[in-house]
Amino acid sequence: MQLNERSLIGQEVAGYYIEDIVGKGGMAVVYLALDPRLSRRVALKILNPVLSVDDRFRQRFILESRTVASIEHPNIIPIYEANADADGVLYIAMRYVDGLDLRRLIYDRGPLPIGQANQIFAQVAAALDAAHAHDLIHRDVKPANILLADNHVYLTDFGITKHRSSISGLTQTDQFIGTPRYMSPEQINKEHIDGRCDQYALACVVYESLTARLPFQRENDIALLWAHLAEQPVPLSQLRPDLPPQIDAVMMRALAKSPEQRYATCTEFVNALRDAISGPSHEVFPSDLAAGSHLVPRPGASPHSGPHAVPRSGAHAAPHSGPHSGPHSGPSSGPHSGPHSGPGPAAFGQPPVGAPPTQPSGRKKRPGRVPIVAATLVAAVAALALVAFTIMSHRGDTWSRYQTSTAAPLTFDYPGDWAVRTHRDLFAVASPHAQEFESLFVAGPGADWSTISQIVADDPESASGVYVQTSDTLDAGGDSEQMKAKMEVLLPGEVDLGKPVQDQAGNSPATRFDGSLRDPESGTRLAFVSYVIDREPKTMLVMYFCAKTTCDNATQTRIRQSVHVS
Repeated sequence: MQLNERSLIGQEVAGYYIEDIVGKGGMAVVYLALDPRLSRRVALKILNPVLSVDDRFRQRFILESRTVASIEHPNIIPIYEANADADGVLYIAMRYVDGLDLRRLIYDRGPLPIGQANQIFAQVAAALDAAHAHDLIHRDVKPANILLADNHVYLTDFGITKHRSSISGLTQTDQFIGTPRYMSPEQINKEHIDGRCDQYALACVVYESLTARLPFQRENDIALLWAHLAEQPVPLSQLRPDLPPQIDAVMMRALAKSPEQRYATCTEFVNALRDAISGPSHEVFPSDLAAGSHLVPRPGASPHSGPHAVPRSGAHAAPHSGPHSGPHSGPSSGPHSGPHSGPGPAAFGQPPVGAPPTQPSGRKKRPGRVPIVAATLVAAVAALALVAFTIMSHRGDTWSRYQTSTAAPLTFDYPGDWAVRTHRDLFAVASPHAQEFESLFVAGPGADWSTISQIVADDPESASGVYVQTSDTLDAGGDSEQMKAKMEVLLPGEVDLGKPVQDQAGNSPATRFDGSLRDPESGTRLAFVSYVIDREPKTMLVMYFCAKTTCDNATQTRIRQSVHVS
């Protein structure tokens, strides 16, 4: 097939119908295409035919693209197919994301606000660490490969990844794999590489995102590559005075010429970067802004934890208790009542002590209206309190039903005072703190648990919920060790898992795994009861979690019994 960019529009390539060009680079062109087999639009990346000449590259490309497709991570762009067409030209079909890439965002808006940048960096780091855990190295981390869909980030262009046992450098066609503006010294020197070369590139992206300029800007590629090998960039704090000097040491370490001097993981680098920045950010994604309120992250909150509404008037906000919390009441929320705050004797028509009587002492005083009104009010308040108590005591008896979605193709019952979040077509979560747990689960391995840790400390009873996800990698017939390894790729924190037990989840046979998720930094622990259900085309995980020693309780039982797989 002769690769001619515009001429392919309206044509069929490998079973896909090309509709338009959405991006291009030196190695490939990305098209918007229709997959008629599943009636969905995809991003179809067609590589330059010159790359197909390299047999080793072609074989590795197909093998490693399929390996990437098997990685279940919310921040890695899903790959549907990777292959060569009848003429040998390589292509990848992947999810089409209708949004900006980071390159365009920086070009349009200049240096990014700290809060927004932190959200992006954390999700990219999580995606890279997940790939590295599968022994895959991206090797071309740059703003154009970071896609933004509202406040969700996808890392794409894994089609030129490389196994860490390989050496970097040139293909047989003498073409670099990577982009010189973000290329690590070990890639330039054609040395053995690991995930720390991606960390170096991510640090270049961080530098550019926060300053709208590259760490090294040179007139030609030779000078640029030399700068990566031997020079140091201008410290960030000099280009952006609102950043503290501590950030320079973090960036210097991530941009170290020797990979041994860098951080162990990309997440460790991003966490150090966040910790070095003093003070909370007042900037978030525009889509998060709500009318009538400022949205600011809580001090110490993770980039994933989401903004919180603070009244514009400056009134003190009550502690946060979830996205659907009602107004908070406390000691200062109403009139202060003390032991003498009720009406005094004079209010009831009685004379003060020592005062002369206003009526002859021989006459019996008739009760006035005030005591009657007061008694009526007391009775009314008591009745209202009884009604409120009755409503609250029965609130837990009200249940709602989750309706099936692409992310969670099932229905199940959940307590009526819980909220539900369906995160695109990735997963669904129901919980009293659905928004906070959505942020935790979308972050995957290396997630920041600070918000959840606070919820567990303040109100452990509310730190519970249901998490549902479908996956190609889960296997209902797997043993504990196999399932543990797969869950640790999908879920945040360290996974501890018991032995599999054959059970039933509603209308479906299931394998039950009891276990826990633990944050290695804070030690915060969530127990869970999970059910792995075999279904086509993907296996389903239904997990009930709680902040107790065991989650085998009445709520879990009712939820499990109510499951109906679509």
